[in-house]
Amino acid sequence: MTPAERKALKARAHGLNPVLRLGEKGLTDAVIAEIDHALGAHELIKIRAAPLNRDQREVALASICERTNAQPVQHIGKMLIVYRQKPQPEAPPEPRPRLARRATSGWSERKEIRKPSRRRQSAGPQRPQRRRPRA
Repeated sequence: MTPAERKALKARAHGLNPVLRLGEKGLTDAVIAEIDHALGAHELIKIRAAPLNRDQREVALASICERTNAQPVQHIGKMLIVYRQKPQPEAPPEPRPRLARRATSGWSERKEIRKPSRRRQSAGPQRPQRRRPRA
């Protein structure tokens, strides 16, 4: 990962809340599975490792990255930021071509259907129009 990419990821991660908090038991298989699931959904996650000391957090970050095929972005204080790019989705199948209708069925020309226009409703009562007497 280039320094520019890492800088951009740090900027994206700044506003994130921790997705996962490591507990007293540290990294268990269930925690790794949850991290893997979160990386699949979010691509960039923040993990809070409060009960671990600095050396244990370094080891935990390396272990997380190794077991989930992710890349470490930042380790600052008790926060670990991890990134794994989402796999590119497969291209959707091309739609089948639509068949043209035969001209003999009478459907070759479509007529434009117009809806009848509606007059605008006024907001209040209208004044009746005065009729002039015929001369």
